[in-house]
Amino acid sequence: MTLIQLRYLVAIADASLNITLASQHVHATQPGLSKQLKKLEEELGFQLFVRKGKSLVSITHAGQQVMARARRILDEAANIRSIAANLRNEDQGELRIATTHTQARFALPEAISALNMQYPLVSVHLQPSGDSDVLAQLESGWADLAVVSTAGAPPPLGIALPAYRWNRVVLVPHKHPLTERNHDLTLQNLAKLPLVSYESSMKPESSLRHAFEAAGLSLQMAMTTGDADLIKIYVRAGLGIGILAEMAILPSDADLHALSADHLLPQCTTWIVLRRETVVREYVLDFIHALAPHLDRHTVIQALADPTPRSWPDTPHWRDRAIQRIPEQMQR
Repeated sequence: MTLIQLRYLVAIADASLNITLASQHVHATQPGLSKQLKKLEEELGFQLFVRKGKSLVSITHAGQQVMARARRILDEAANIRSIAANLRNEDQGELRIATTHTQARFALPEAISALNMQYPLVSVHLQPSGDSDVLAQLESGWADLAVVSTAGAPPPLGIALPAYRWNRVVLVPHKHPLTERNHDLTLQNLAKLPLVSYESSMKPESSLRHAFEAAGLSLQMAMTTGDADLIKIYVRAGLGIGILAEMAILPSDADLHALSADHLLPQCTTWIVLRRETVVREYVLDFIHALAPHLDRHTVIQALADPTPRSWPDTPHWRDRAIQRIPEQMQR
């Protein structure tokens, strides 16, 4: 049994039992991966997967037990490599970040640029996806950290460090009736209009949906997408009014009008999530500090050593850390 065999085994599971896709993920040939899987099963004396012809259709009960331990072994092997790299003061490696399209597009570029300047030999790999997939990538071991937002409690997985708080805005074309300064923006008014927002708005746990339901109102959703830039495009096209994160509004969006929804929708927090019992590379600590300056090295190391949930009273608001990125036309 080798670490390579265990790595291939986990890759197959994470690729939904698609050997072709798994081989691409681990940069191996499909015949080579299949050969190593066969050797592992022969050594163990039982099958890890249920097969139908040449296809894998499910993981056997024994395979599930092996899979869980294989993940732990691979995690510890990675921790050992991280310890060694830190002790050697290595300044090269990889940083794999699972996050949403909005965070990848509007929040992370400056922090990644700062990391590149300090560690030019560290390659960054972004995997933007929907909210529900971000933590799954972290849990599977694909990502070193996740950057994800919630409107309430911290994410249930791993160790969550608050990066910043933020609110949503209502985005409309200029001269829209909602832009009248004496117009009181309410959920009742929004409920009468077609909305364009994030795909997460369709989920039962959506804070946007909860806000409308608490007021006895229904969402009239014209379109959803995971990309904030697409929300703006379709607001311009007249499909509806947008509801999106305030950091997605840029000076180049001067043809649109952003109205504050602070009084209508709950505030959100963006979290940096690390897996428990992981050894963090030095450049990861510096990246976290670049993204969230209030999270210094000592704070992060302390949180990793004591993962007991704690309150974070000093989490800054996005406007306080990036005030120049909020358009002048934003109003109550």
